[in-house]
Amino acid sequence: MNRMLRNGVAVAAAACVLSWAHATAQPVWLVSPEETEASARAPAPAFTPRSVPAREAPQIELLSPQLPGPVNTPTPIELRFNSPVGASIRPDTFKVLYGGFQIDITNRITKVASITDKGIQVPQAALPKGKHKLTLSIEDREARTGVRVVEFEIN
Repeated sequence: MNRMLRNGVAVAAAACVLSWAHATAQPVWLVSPEETEASARAPAPAFTPRSVPAREAPQIELLSPQLPGPVNTPTPIELRFNSPVGASIRPDTFKVLYGGFQIDITNRITKVASITDKGIQVPQAALPKGKHKLTLSIEDREARTGVRVVEFEIN
């Protein structure tokens, strides 16, 4: 019984530490300064492929940061997913590609934010100063893909 009590106290203490760590979490760096510089130096593509989005594809709405306008770091990022025809969103298909080289930073975001079929919130996303481009995508249960490109500059 004494051993069970000690284990219970240890579990409770660990939970308190994890809760405190989450509440006082430091900003999460989504990309390094080196990745930002490399992306800025990337040559512009000779052409930009365009495709017609799937009819009734999901939409990605940027709630925060407010664009256009100045963006400071760290900044909260909040996205809302909408499905115009009622097909449910598949959160497991969410993807974020960064910059000209399309670096997949999805895991960096999903490690610190919960994603649902309604959207995603990153409380404190940190990015180096400079221009940034994020290509966001999400699919619905009908395999339609919604894509949103967000470009902004960190002061």
